[in-house]
Amino acid sequence: MIRTPKIKKKNPNKLLGILSPTTNELLSNDVETLQKNFVNHLEFSQAKDKFSATKYDYFECLVYTLRDRLFERWIETQQAYYRKDVKRVYYISMEYMMGRLLCNAILNLGIKNTISQALWELGLDLEELHNLEYDAGLGNGGLGRLAACFLDSMATLQYPAYGYGIRYEYGIFSQKIQDGFQIETADPWLRYGNPWEIERREFNYCVKFYGRVENTKDGKGNTVSKWVDTDDIYAVGYDTPIPGYRNNTVNNLRLWSAKASREFNLEYFNHGDYDRALEEKIQSEVVSKVLYPRDDFIEGRELRLKQEYFLVSATLQDIIRRYKKAHKNFKDFPDKVAIQLNDTHPALCIPELMRLLIDQENMTWNDAWKICNKTFAYTNHTILQEALETWRTNLMESLLPRHLQIIYEINQRLLTTIQKKYPKDVNRLQRMSLIEEGDERKVRMAHLAITGSYSVNGVAKLHTEILKTKVFKDFYDIWPERFNNKTNGITPRRWLKLANPGLSDLITEVIGENWITDLAELKKLEKYMNDKSFQERWQKVKEARKQHLAACISYHLKCKIDPQSMYDCQIKRIHEYKRQLLNLLYVITVYNRILEKSYTPAGPRTFIFSGKAAPGYMVAKLIIKLINSVADVVNHETKTNKLIKLIFIPDYSVSMAELIIPAAELSEQISTAGMEASGTGNMKFSLNGAVTIGTLDGANVEIREEVGEDNIFIFGLTAEQVLKKRDGGYNPSLIYEKDSELKQALDQIKNGYFCKSQPDLFKPLIEPLLKQDYYMLLADYRSYIEMQEKVADAYKDKIKWAVKSIMNSANCGRFSSDRTIKEYAENIWKVKPLPIKLQQVDQ
Repeated sequence: MIRTPKIKKKNPNKLLGILSPTTNELLSNDVETLQKNFVNHLEFSQAKDKFSATKYDYFECLVYTLRDRLFERWIETQQAYYRKDVKRVYYISMEYMMGRLLCNAILNLGIKNTISQALWELGLDLEELHNLEYDAGLGNGGLGRLAACFLDSMATLQYPAYGYGIRYEYGIFSQKIQDGFQIETADPWLRYGNPWEIERREFNYCVKFYGRVENTKDGKGNTVSKWVDTDDIYAVGYDTPIPGYRNNTVNNLRLWSAKASREFNLEYFNHGDYDRALEEKIQSEVVSKVLYPRDDFIEGRELRLKQEYFLVSATLQDIIRRYKKAHKNFKDFPDKVAIQLNDTHPALCIPELMRLLIDQENMTWNDAWKICNKTFAYTNHTILQEALETWRTNLMESLLPRHLQIIYEINQRLLTTIQKKYPKDVNRLQRMSLIEEGDERKVRMAHLAITGSYSVNGVAKLHTEILKTKVFKDFYDIWPERFNNKTNGITPRRWLKLANPGLSDLITEVIGENWITDLAELKKLEKYMNDKSFQERWQKVKEARKQHLAACISYHLKCKIDPQSMYDCQIKRIHEYKRQLLNLLYVITVYNRILEKSYTPAGPRTFIFSGKAAPGYMVAKLIIKLINSVADVVNHETKTNKLIKLIFIPDYSVSMAELIIPAAELSEQISTAGMEASGTGNMKFSLNGAVTIGTLDGANVEIREEVGEDNIFIFGLTAEQVLKKRDGGYNPSLIYEKDSELKQALDQIKNGYFCKSQPDLFKPLIEPLLKQDYYMLLADYRSYIEMQEKVADAYKDKIKWAVKSIMNSANCGRFSSDRTIKEYAENIWKVKPLPIKLQQVDQ
């Protein structure tokens, strides 16, 4: 037997001293040091040399070189939060659309010139390495991108904050277009690993499912509940550093990955049952495989509920572990912890925290509820009934039996409160109950989130008013103080500084660089809007971005577009209420006019669509097929293809948006009024100088207030008019019969003009429009067509269009996520910035 020699610990503080950054030990950012670090990582992290290294090895070495610098700040940031015992914000979201992290880290560290030179001297190109990075498959749409912008702003504003989510192994899906149809394939974004993340094996938590509740009495006669006979899996944390812009704050995004409690059953294996030997591992780890599995069948719904609880359970255990490091009891918990629920997906936090406090910390119900009610804040992102989550009680009873008990108790106490306030209003009780009665009883997750939170916010002025006066009016009546508005925002670092360097450099040249952290500074651009030299330079930047996008489309899609044409863009999730179909009706109308020689467009136009449809959303998938079918006809018709082109760019992502948005000239924000909560795509386009055509929906209302009515094209019904029309016996078939151009376009779609091989394919899109037209396409069609003609006329005057473009960028200050986060911090979370000081700061 070999004995391990004992090591005498002479100085237990020596390790801490070695690890603490000192003046001489902080990594320098000069060219020589960067090169030395890079080469060291190639040899010692990758075990490669110049003969065996691949381009991806070089990319990873660059990430490691940057990561070293972030880690210094990351460690000091976390230590400072503990030393000061600050209140911390925990942002919980099912989605994060982070985009590529490489150039964002370089920007925030302030070392672009030196790192570019260091790589160039080594024979490498920064842009080439940047293009090797995969977009993290952690989100689908605006919800996830907003969360990413918020993380950036929280770090830039130096707020003590953490993000929590799920580390989806295969993301949402990779979108292919085959014969015009969307085909979903796995998105293996982790195929080569993720060099930014650190696996935290020490932070793994048991997450329970199924089982039963066992009730007993304690010595005082109180009921004690135990959740027993459960199926368990483990959540393992993976951390990604989130740096602030040009400061020392590096916050943390922790993503949970599911691991089996028993990875391998040797007994089954030894008996030749190899599949069963791995069955438990496969079933357990499927929880973190894919974002939003299809929920149009029972297994898919169960998996989605599992994912939501998996995120909630692991996160709350981690938050409590961190809190207990400095606190012996929970009396200060709401003063040290603010938890923001990003939509209803994390609403199970409320019964889960109650379970932990009552069942594990032995609190009374009333004490636990006071803590809950002072800890959680809820952001609502939708008024669509199908998007306001509900879960069948029988499913929850099977999967989370203890939580359903707690929800029933919360509901009973809620109904008692309502009954005392409105003793004769039975309908109000039914409307406000956490349980929706019917053929299948369901838990209303939005009602749960409102009841358990001290703050409920909408994400645009109009959206918040709709929540207060319609969707959640009953709750607003009893808790008006909880409701508030926090209009969404976007980070100018990614969406202008990084995405549009030419425009960013021009702006910085004329007004300085303070706009990067104070977007209201862009207002100074107004005094240059009539300066001809500035207008010309502004236009040249846009032309360069258009040419770049045209080259990319030509290379990847084998389709040539005219950089001199107007770029008319609608890029977002495909959904009926977002009305990509209305945009398409305008394309068909113009096509028909040209063929009939009744119309010559004011100039050529390229219509650009991009976006994914949920795998189970067949109508949205059919809209994608229609876009591609119309493109096949329009783009191959010699009489029209010099004047209009139609492009669908597949596999929409953050990186794709960074390519398209700076080139866009017209931004299509045409959702049915009253149905878009806010939108942030509208802000990104406007910031980059695109002019909006849109309805008075979501943040469009506030964009119009900021840029002025002369610099935006508003059409269509208002939210109030939409409601009145629905309630007033609206008959869309009358519009269809009276408007010959509309009738012609709809008939062409319905009768197979654009898909002669399957003439009935698109009937499911048209028939509901003629019977109900819930999203008011026919009602808004003529107004939209007329406004598009005004757009075309305005675009003919390049100088006036340049003024509109400049005015849009100049008046985007209100739409910075920095402003939004400051409002959350001051009005909801009650947290303060904590500047992080290093002994040496090398910028």
